[in-house]
Amino acid sequence: MEYKMLAAKEMKTQLPDGTEVVFETGRLAKQASGSAVVKIGDAFLLATVCFGPEKEGDFFPLTVEYREKAYAAGRLPGGYNKREAGRPSDDEILSARIIDRPIRPMFPDNFTREVQVIVNVLSADKKFAPDVFGVSAASLAIGLSELPFEEQVAAVRVAVIGDEYIVNPSYEQVSVADLDLVVAGTENSVCMVEGGAYEVSEDTMIKAITTGHEAIKVLCKAQAELVAQFAKQKMVLTPKNKGEVYEKLEATVKEVIFDELNEALHANMVKTQLYPKMAELSDKVCADPKILAIIGEGDEQDPALLADAKAIFSELERSTMRTMILNEGRRIDGRKTTEVRPIEIQLGVLPSAHGSGVFQRGETQALVTCTLGTKADEQRYETLQGEGSKSYMLHYNFPPFCVGECKKLGMSRREIGHGHLAERSLKAVLPVTEDFPYTIRIVSEILESNGSSSMASVCGGTLSLMDAGVPIKAPVAGVAMGLISETGHADDEKIKILTDITGTEDHLGDMDFKVTGTEEGITAFQMDIKIKGITPELMRKALDQAREGRLHILSKIKEAIPAPRDHLSPKAPTMLKMRIPTSKIRDVIGSGGAVIKGMQAQTGCQINIDESGMIDIAAPNAKAGAVCRRMIEELTAEPEPGRIYKGKVKTIQPFGAFVEILPGRDGLVHISELADYRVEKVEDIVHVGDEVTVLCLGVDPKGKVKLSIKALQHKDQPAAEQAQGEAPVAEQPQA
Repeated sequence: MEYKMLAAKEMKTQLPDGTEVVFETGRLAKQASGSAVVKIGDAFLLATVCFGPEKEGDFFPLTVEYREKAYAAGRLPGGYNKREAGRPSDDEILSARIIDRPIRPMFPDNFTREVQVIVNVLSADKKFAPDVFGVSAASLAIGLSELPFEEQVAAVRVAVIGDEYIVNPSYEQVSVADLDLVVAGTENSVCMVEGGAYEVSEDTMIKAITTGHEAIKVLCKAQAELVAQFAKQKMVLTPKNKGEVYEKLEATVKEVIFDELNEALHANMVKTQLYPKMAELSDKVCADPKILAIIGEGDEQDPALLADAKAIFSELERSTMRTMILNEGRRIDGRKTTEVRPIEIQLGVLPSAHGSGVFQRGETQALVTCTLGTKADEQRYETLQGEGSKSYMLHYNFPPFCVGECKKLGMSRREIGHGHLAERSLKAVLPVTEDFPYTIRIVSEILESNGSSSMASVCGGTLSLMDAGVPIKAPVAGVAMGLISETGHADDEKIKILTDITGTEDHLGDMDFKVTGTEEGITAFQMDIKIKGITPELMRKALDQAREGRLHILSKIKEAIPAPRDHLSPKAPTMLKMRIPTSKIRDVIGSGGAVIKGMQAQTGCQINIDESGMIDIAAPNAKAGAVCRRMIEELTAEPEPGRIYKGKVKTIQPFGAFVEILPGRDGLVHISELADYRVEKVEDIVHVGDEVTVLCLGVDPKGKVKLSIKALQHKDQPAAEQAQGEAPVAEQPQA
């Protein structure tokens, strides 16, 4: 049978600003279970989905990969290896997470086949980032495949500049935006939000979300029309036949353990008590004679029924906790729904760090450090837009011991995602580089965890910055919020919003959203919604409650350290900035870098010069920095009439001596200016190599410098010196 290329099937739609979006299938990657192309401007994204056989258990092994190819922007990869790296970059991982989070909930709960989604950026538009359209591409590819998928999903980026709300903003617009937000959802509801901001209000956040959702509705509708026409026959999932035995087992588990379980959940236990207790009760259920009579004992025990018994206990634990919160307003650790766990703060705990702090909230503990470096310490990166560097970074580490586990150490996608959220949370309050020319690296080490470790990293990051003396605009705090509904719908009469959720509450809840900010407004936001049809009113209520929690945490931070320290850590480098004329850059660098290397060796400073003439000096101490700055000033200085200089005689001519008063800059002491009497021969007064003190008489239009020794030999001060007071003597730097 001849294999033929198939004609592309397209569906076109438009964003609110009139930008055309084209969805296509049937032309590329046809051996994948599902494939789709999204085209917008010059951006061209290809998404594919493939799946494997059924897996045992209730785990859904979904993998999402996002890759940006250098050729997509007409570029070659940087570095020695001209092939894209096997491991994705941090930005690619973050984009993959944005795709993963909204599509994962759209698979049925009982679906356990291995699924792999790959999104490739094959062509990039120079005006805007293509990553968010990977959600639409992945959604369409899955919708066209045999895989069950509840609803089509799309995502857009929304920027807020002043009072303007822009869907699919350009790179330039994002760089000056007050709010940069990614919104994902279905035609009927929002299911994910993530973004960073510069202290925006809750009203601005909600309006940006609703603006984004209007565009999402258009994209989802176009996908649905294409899926309705060309989707493959969907696989049929056989529901698990629970039967009479299962129902009997379910009733027996509740009879055997409910009272003891309910009592334990009301005992105000913390994680280190609750988890062992739940494991004990689960084991007790499986060993109870009434349960063994159903599932069997010893060699005759049915492994499937044993697994069912454990699953029934877990579901009973979940439903009991949710009922307790909804009906009693009581949480498993005894807190009220709006209550933040106890907070403890310590500052300056690491003597060698530039800034450090421990932030403990309940059973979550973050040790966070701040290190200040020079421009040479900036992180270099490469994207579709080209190469660049960043002078601020935050790294988040989640070692296995923080939850009492034994695991192989490594950097997971979760760690990169949490670090990115914490990094953008603090970015809004950092000083601008022109005023604070340091490279800043914050590292959060999670030493204990029971929920909200990314928010503890934000709070600890604020502490470390203030402890290091970084002049931040205002402290930033973060809080993780949760939501419990009775039936999983936003219009439930029984809905409870939880402040500062624990790991258990995150797992059993219907919404997880994290909000960071100052007293003035929000700086970062991340929300994953599991319930359907969340309303702006409910979202506003959740944001208002989050603000109350954030202000409470900020008050605790201010009690510990009201403001950044009034001086930088003595262990941090001293940074100085200065600007020189671009024509003088070569003088400072010298032939083969000899001059700048000499200054660095002599002073111990690190000197960085850019093309604009801006110089960054990183000094081990203030004195060395001052010496280095003075040396550069002398190297780039122009002769000043009336100023006294110490110089060295370079050459002698019959008519006078040439004296180097500044590096590479000579002046002539005419024979008549050597002494206050008639000089017959220049060598009678000076010789080559002599160090002499001279007065600058002036500089002629051609740049020739006129000097005098005679003017300094009068008993009275020269007129020029009298006019300036005690003029300092300028010496040549010894570079």
